[in-house]
Amino acid sequence: MTAISPDTLLHQISQSQTQKPQGDPFLVIEDISKVYPTPTGPYTVLEGVNLTVYEGEFICLIGHSGCGKSTLLNMVAGFSRPSDGEVRLKTKRITEPGPDRMMVFQNYALLPWLSAFENVYLGIDSVYPNKPHSQKKALVMEHLDMVGLTEAADKKPSQLSGGMKQRVAIARALAIRPEILILDEPFGALDAITKEELQEELLTIWREYKVTVLMITHDIDEALFLADRLVMMTNGPAAHIGEVMKIPFKRPRKRSQIMEDPQYYELRNYALDFLYRRYAHDDAAA
Repeated sequence: MTAISPDTLLHQISQSQTQKPQGDPFLVIEDISKVYPTPTGPYTVLEGVNLTVYEGEFICLIGHSGCGKSTLLNMVAGFSRPSDGEVRLKTKRITEPGPDRMMVFQNYALLPWLSAFENVYLGIDSVYPNKPHSQKKALVMEHLDMVGLTEAADKKPSQLSGGMKQRVAIARALAIRPEILILDEPFGALDAITKEELQEELLTIWREYKVTVLMITHDIDEALFLADRLVMMTNGPAAHIGEVMKIPFKRPRKRSQIMEDPQYYELRNYALDFLYRRYAHDDAAA
């Protein structure tokens, strides 16, 4: 394999922004802006954000703190509404949270007085209250088994490691059978080994369930391993999508194989250049 030139790489990235996967648009983010009132006047977090996501895609978002990544995904989840523009899922405008979009947070968001089983059961029961208890119990155990936590079903969050807590949070989200799984930097607080294990598990789940994934990360290597496309955000205020990088590695992916590909380092260096030279964070202005 041979390295590709920066000009060729730039052309490929430019082309990836106009090329469309097969199928109809699944999630459409159209001309989104988000403005918050402050004592000194309106503060624009996001301005003119446009993105089309196709069913089954794995999309990663990256950018400096304060660029509005979480704000954008909160609008997809329905926790927040845009000041201008709209978000549509299968042509229907998103105005509130719903079970078709489930979010997993970095801090797990588990109820500490409930066991792993009960945390997952609570989510299922809230969405499917009329299902028989036996079916809900079976769904819980199916998803705990999927993330390797069958034997920890009766343990409370205080008895679980960080990686195990995140597995419970992922199981709880997927047990609802959402159409979109929204991940807000889910592995950021984990050690390197646990992070890599969960990345592998997430890809397995994504392949099997064919769920569409939107994931925030600050880790370029993580994005290159997981994503179909990497959405790179400019700095705030008034942040927008700077570039969209198509990740060319075939699936299923092996970490060792793609890290031996010279194109991996070309893409990595391009993303680093975007973040730390073209859109370097101005700490003095922050």
